[in-house]
Amino acid sequence: MDRAAVQRRLDDLVQRNRFTIAVVFPAVGAVLLLASAEGLVPPPLAFQPTLILFGTLVMRLPLIAGVGPVVDRRAAVAVLALTAYAYGIELVGVRTGWPYGEFEYGIDLGPMAFGEVPVGLPVFFLPLVLNSYLLVLLLLGDATRRRAVRLLATLATVLVVDLVLDPGAVALGFWSYSNGGAYYGVPLSNYAGWVLSGTVAVVCFDLAFDRAELLARLRSCEFALDDLVSFVVLWGGVNAVYGNWASVALSVCLFAGLLRTDRFDFDVWRSQGDGFPDR
Repeated sequence: MDRAAVQRRLDDLVQRNRFTIAVVFPAVGAVLLLASAEGLVPPPLAFQPTLILFGTLVMRLPLIAGVGPVVDRRAAVAVLALTAYAYGIELVGVRTGWPYGEFEYGIDLGPMAFGEVPVGLPVFFLPLVLNSYLLVLLLLGDATRRRAVRLLATLATVLVVDLVLDPGAVALGFWSYSNGGAYYGVPLSNYAGWVLSGTVAVVCFDLAFDRAELLARLRSCEFALDDLVSFVVLWGGVNAVYGNWASVALSVCLFAGLLRTDRFDFDVWRSQGDGFPDR
């Protein structure tokens, strides 16, 4: 089977299951994570690492399918370089506290390399940056012809994403900071670290993809940002339960951006395929 055939099948899979992937999956995931954190799930299943990694991969499918047709050798090399960077900077962070601040993982987010860093780290981190980049391209349109505009706007969006993610993750016990922090237990040093890592990732993605080709794909692929919908549903819900209202407000801002780009309509469940051939 050639690449084009694989891409068509993946597009069809995501299109037929948009509501399940983008809304049902993260909603169920949020419930399971919250139940695990509150001790309502028995130990063998509470924060089950394989389920966490599998669930994340499923929610990434729309993004993978969305950018698949424009991934060439240059983009593949950039992703590999960023993968190596993600492992390296996280290992340094866990061992030294730089650049994010002193922190440690409270649970295993899938298999752990060296017992310290999640093997699935690139699956957790890189899509957050790429989703932010795609959202900025769609929201700002022609303004993103200027590299400075798209880089700075994307970095700002990445920081908003982490202002939603980190408080929820700390509340669940995914990780914790040794000295706590002013923003729902997260220190300012974490966001300084994200400025560094976010800048590296944004620049790499900007060099990896042709803006015009990526925009053309985005305009023809209605589900490309469904992964960001999943993010809002999952982490917006978690933060709401724990009363992290500033993070909830920021997740609402992200969702407003998605609505502004006309990327998602909750009526998709009405047309979602049942997985069987038409009769």
